[in-house]
Amino acid sequence: MSELMKTAVRHSSRRRQAEQWQLALSSQGIETRLAYTPEGWTVFVTERESVEAAVALDNYEHENVRPERKGPTVQDWGPSSAGFIIAGALALFYLVTGPHDPAVPYFERGSASAALILEGEMWRTVTALTLHADLPHVVANALFMAVFVTAVCVSLGPGLGSFLLLLAGAFGNTLNALIQDPGHSSVGASTAIFGAIGILAGLRVGRRHAPEPRPRKLWFPIAAGLALLAMLGMGARTDILAHTLGLVAGLVLGWAVGAVRVRPPGAIAQGVYLFIALGVVLAAWSLALAGSGVLPPWAQSS
Repeated sequence: MSELMKTAVRHSSRRRQAEQWQLALSSQGIETRLAYTPEGWTVFVTERESVEAAVALDNYEHENVRPERKGPTVQDWGPSSAGFIIAGALALFYLVTGPHDPAVPYFERGSASAALILEGEMWRTVTALTLHADLPHVVANALFMAVFVTAVCVSLGPGLGSFLLLLAGAFGNTLNALIQDPGHSSVGASTAIFGAIGILAGLRVGRRHAPEPRPRKLWFPIAAGLALLAMLGMGARTDILAHTLGLVAGLVLGWAVGAVRVRPPGAIAQGVYLFIALGVVLAAWSLALAGSGVLPPWAQSS
């Protein structure tokens, strides 16, 4: 062995790694020699440059170290059209109910009346999500529903996403009834839409320790929610408190799901969640219209 290259600075069982060390030292102007020894593939340098070589390799490994990925990687459900389907359903139901009219049984028995909710008519927290004041109201909500609910369902799946959306909207309306004046009444899917935004943000918080293939910004869904709140808050009849409470309910639900699950449930579970969500909506309207002489659209004969 040459006297000029007799000081070993690194050993590796893999030649490729040793060659990478050689390349890193060469880029610093340090001459090296690679040889196989009882310790493995060994990089030799001159004694004069041994200290400089050791420091250079320490810096190289520090700059190129890969963070350890603990736990399962976050995985989305994938493409979903659930948000568009729900948006379409809201538009079709508006054709049945028409614009807001307190004399129409759908609005008389389905709006989110704070006093009646507190008296036990809890179905109103669900039915009010499907009613809209006028055409611009339902069109705007359908558009926002298509965007934000689709994002939730892409992350969690159409079943779990729809189920959490319904919970966030219903919880938001319940909290709103507890806080508002007893005479307060509201309709619209906006509370659930803000719930969807809250779910997206809550998922990011709940999954913050789980590695993601493409890290996402936590602030984005929150900023989207604040921007939408400001935009919708311009209307005179806008229930800003209900929107805010829907956002809070979504944050809590999203955080809870994100903390215990980084991957969406399978197809069977998605079907169960979807069945439950749809069943709750149908049951709520059945209770609302019971004794009114009006049958829900799905119960009417063709």
